[in-house]
Amino acid sequence: MDLTKTSTNRVDWRALWASGDLARFCFISLGILLHATNETMVATVMPAMVGELAGVQLVGWSLAIYELGAIVAGAAAGRLVSYVALRTNMTTAALLYAAGALVCATAPSMPLFLSGRLIEGLGGGALVSLAFVSVERLFARAIWPQLFGVMSAIWGVAAFSGPVLGAVMTELLSWRWAFGVFTLGGTAMALASFLVLDTPKATRPQATGGSAPPFPFAALGCLAVSVVLIATAGVDIALLRSSLLLTLGMIGLALFVYIDALKPRSRLFPSRLFSWRSPVGAGMTMVAAFSVATCSFAVYGPLLLTSLHDIPILTTGYIIAAESIAWSILSILVANAPPERERLIIVGGALMIATGVAGFAYTVPAGSIPLILLCALLQGGGFGIAWPFVTRVIVASAKEGEQTIASAAVPTMQRIGYAVGAALTGIVANASGFSEGLNREAAANVAAWLFLAFIPLGILGCLAALRISGASDDARLAKLPISPTRGEIG
Repeated sequence: MDLTKTSTNRVDWRALWASGDLARFCFISLGILLHATNETMVATVMPAMVGELAGVQLVGWSLAIYELGAIVAGAAAGRLVSYVALRTNMTTAALLYAAGALVCATAPSMPLFLSGRLIEGLGGGALVSLAFVSVERLFARAIWPQLFGVMSAIWGVAAFSGPVLGAVMTELLSWRWAFGVFTLGGTAMALASFLVLDTPKATRPQATGGSAPPFPFAALGCLAVSVVLIATAGVDIALLRSSLLLTLGMIGLALFVYIDALKPRSRLFPSRLFSWRSPVGAGMTMVAAFSVATCSFAVYGPLLLTSLHDIPILTTGYIIAAESIAWSILSILVANAPPERERLIIVGGALMIATGVAGFAYTVPAGSIPLILLCALLQGGGFGIAWPFVTRVIVASAKEGEQTIASAAVPTMQRIGYAVGAALTGIVANASGFSEGLNREAAANVAAWLFLAFIPLGILGCLAALRISGASDDARLAKLPISPTRGEIG
């Protein structure tokens, strides 16, 4: 059945529904909704959760370990479909996600909660990766842009609804019920995947052209160890021990980049990853610097605002949601900007992000909700206007044959940045007061240092933006479309 109008290249939604493909697409997209909502929700349940479980020293781990699981599972899922049927992969990933959410919902202690977050990250990362694989394998190429556009909109809705869902559930019931919702959602996703994905393409492995690319075991193993070392350095602050663990973790990250470059068939990143002689290197530096620098508010913002200023959890949820909305809206507004304005847009976005990071250093200790909201809008809006163009520059400037790797490398680097950033925020927060427990005095000290510590990375991101923006003169850039999206969809 022809599901598109070939003259206009638009989706015939009635035909898509009649064929059953629209229902399949809706269930596939549910995986993105579950993952993205959970990812952004945890910050708003953190104050209540820490109040019950204690373990404020491990708050940074909540995001770091979730992102780490998502990175590993996302890389694995795209390869496993060559050997295991898509339906089996989706069902297993959804059950894994539901199991992780159940562990979080019932956890009696912070360490057990973190184990649930790791399982959730594995399941959620696989669901997102499999969603994109599903579009490629189950739907006509002509309607891919429209379907990816819908997936992008779903991501935006999830990024907004996550913090609000966490705040509402915490206020009305309990933070545990917030994870209980995802337990039910993951279970429903698994059942739907088994029932709906019943086509031949979904029930048989789809090996193509011989063997699939090898899985980067060594590189990802090195990355996992590095993030754990950095996060461990901040749990129990001791100068010699923490310095040694932090140093080993940073060496491990460098080794991860080196190992990745040695395996051309399984590499996650393009060559010359951080070389500023190449627009690719400058662009990836910008992505990494800002991803790390902006973790502080996402991880600790609600906890600090609630502890210091008694700001309601629901209000903090709206602030984080506003940052996501600013990202999505401004991405759409600048998507069709002419190439000659690209330099101004990239640099302007970088300055907005850096200003937001620096602004939090004043506004969070002061407790001014309008100014905190302004910083959140600057940070999210800066990502929104800069990221599509940065991605386009990176892809256009990549070596011949590395464009696909470069395209996937941007969201991968973001996730690694979030994982490393969350681990580093734990070090700063615990070193400046939270190692002694959660109280108003400790929160005041943490708020004073947590954002100041990452201003240098904001400056580095701006310098990288100045460097990468010179690539806007490359004639190839005008030939590449911009996708006004965020996160993995970017």
